[in-house]
Amino acid sequence: MNQPAEHATPPVATQYTRAASLPALLASRIVILDGAMGTMIQRYKLDEAAYRGERFKDYPRDIKGNNELLSLTQPQIISEIHEQYLAAGADIIETNTFGATTVAQDDYGMGELAIEMNLESAKLARAACDKYSTPDKPRFAAGAIGPTPKTASISPDVNDPGARNVTFEELRRAYYEQAKALMDGGCDLFLVETIFDTLNAKAALFALDQLFEDSGENLPIMISGTVTDASGRILSGQTVEAFWNSLRHAKPLTFGLNCALGAALMRPYIAELAKLCDTYVSCYPNAGLPNPMSDTGFDETPADTSALLKEFATAGLVNVAGGCCGTTPEHIAAIARALETVKPRRWPGQYRDAA
Repeated sequence: MNQPAEHATPPVATQYTRAASLPALLASRIVILDGAMGTMIQRYKLDEAAYRGERFKDYPRDIKGNNELLSLTQPQIISEIHEQYLAAGADIIETNTFGATTVAQDDYGMGELAIEMNLESAKLARAACDKYSTPDKPRFAAGAIGPTPKTASISPDVNDPGARNVTFEELRRAYYEQAKALMDGGCDLFLVETIFDTLNAKAALFALDQLFEDSGENLPIMISGTVTDASGRILSGQTVEAFWNSLRHAKPLTFGLNCALGAALMRPYIAELAKLCDTYVSCYPNAGLPNPMSDTGFDETPADTSALLKEFATAGLVNVAGGCCGTTPEHIAAIARALETVKPRRWPGQYRDAA
């Protein structure tokens, strides 16, 4: 287990200089991403009062389950979870902002809190990274940008295929606000993740491009989609190849898959991306299939998940590995140990492209 850098000089690098070091790190070894935030929050068995905290004790609606609110009401819990993943060996941790857009928070009537949620979540993640970073092992905070509960290309009404419950502009504006707050809070890169609607992802990437233009600063972008079933397509209908070709123009630092499937079922799609992508490939699957009898709600043990990801890595398929739903610090520690000596994936023309 990795210990905090108690006696190290506090990192002085800016988020931009830290981010600039990521490509070299990815070229040198497999980088470890953290595991599930929601699974870890469930371990705390928080009730409605715990979600509310003192600040929202009189809020007129139920808010239990609004995990992003915990960055404001229970920040010590979020910090503890980040530190557990860093202690397990994660190089990159994700901010607690998967659903911290106005579009998602409007479900709780808390859209006006989205900017604050992102800002404080980024600060928590960055502080945890600073605590564990050393000159030999820097840690990175990734601003997590989730898909929102509304989709730009799928009708919410089976009787009206042309109906939409959100516009591209509404998504762009929400993602821009989220990303700006994450950047202001000190995140080192952005992770546009769990993509099931490519048009939503395009709105997020467009917002990031605008933010970079407005700020004069660029941060790396990770993109990760979700293949929902054995059809090999994301929910909005694209194959893995079409998904890559739709978003490759963003020139992401990494491109990959997460969620929905366990590693065994995800393998053929990761193998396809490994052949297609002229960038680094990420993979952070669920801990197998849902299993209500297990402690995490999923059926794979740390040994199971790490063995599968080691096989992926040994086959030359991945550059970034971690976990999604059902994974814990124990899973991430096992993955980090299993992949420690495995060489990262390379692709034809990699060093020519880098030059």
